[in-house]
Amino acid sequence: MSIRIQTKPFELMLKYPFSISGYSRESTPLMLLEIELDGLIGLGEASMVPYHGENLATASEFLSKVKLDWLKAPFNFDEVRDYLDGLAPGNPNIKAAIDIALHDLQGKIDQKPCWQYFDVDPEQMPLTSITIGMDSREVILKKVQEAEPAHILKVKLGGEADKMLIETIRSVTDKPLFVDANQGWKDRNQALELVHWLQEQGVLLIEQPMDKNNWEDNAWITEKSPIPILGDESIQRLADVEKAKGVYHGINIKLMKSAGMHEAWQMIQMARKLDLKILMGCMSETSCATLAAAALAPLCDWADLDGPFLTKNNPFPNPDFKDGKWVLNNLAGLGIS
Repeated sequence: MSIRIQTKPFELMLKYPFSISGYSRESTPLMLLEIELDGLIGLGEASMVPYHGENLATASEFLSKVKLDWLKAPFNFDEVRDYLDGLAPGNPNIKAAIDIALHDLQGKIDQKPCWQYFDVDPEQMPLTSITIGMDSREVILKKVQEAEPAHILKVKLGGEADKMLIETIRSVTDKPLFVDANQGWKDRNQALELVHWLQEQGVLLIEQPMDKNNWEDNAWITEKSPIPILGDESIQRLADVEKAKGVYHGINIKLMKSAGMHEAWQMIQMARKLDLKILMGCMSETSCATLAAAALAPLCDWADLDGPFLTKNNPFPNPDFKDGKWVLNNLAGLGIS
């Protein structure tokens, strides 16, 4: 029986307008994807945040080129990656959807959970943060209250109200914080001064302080920072990992950047060889992509997998969450029941 691909456009609605440095949105377009083989169905998704350049039209155009009739289980994921990259450059979101669905399908064929393919110990699952986007003081306080299940909060900075946001959160909680500047800081001296202040506020790490192309100033901040500085927008796929050495203390891996689970796993291996720290992150995602990333998260130092907490029409059941961590189950594939 041949492999069959089916897709469904889906608008993932956010609980609050999601604001970062220079951008805000109320929803995220997704392409939900199913790959069927011999009566078994693998689930995947492409989360296409607008500022990354992919959309339903580009996803559909790419999928029109994809023919998987040559594919046989067990799947060779190096071969899959090379085939998809050979069809067209870029398009990591829809490539991730295919990769995730094939991992889910392989797990269902083998009747084993995806995390076992990566020699993961579920007991090593890191705490995951819940993100607090830029907003008014009143809404920030409400968001902090709703993020009570998390043991760590992630704060979006990169604007003129950075200190106000942190001070507002600190007025009601002493939970550890992650910070994501989203390339929003423009002056490296001011940025470094803020980094030292953020350390005093209990911040554990900072993502992408300055423009992704400003390697010199990001490296300068990293050299002088008392807390880990991570590359996010500047580190997309496997070929970028080596560039992080000497510029950042670590990297933020997201399946929607890495074109799926297989290359994310390769990025983890490369980062470990280079002695780089690793944050497993996400876009606005459903339980499908969240569980795909969670299958790799125990191999990382930190996790920021909060999609199901920030959205209000997740089409799948929320994964189990306990003591600030996602719980990996023993169901076949991704573990979506």
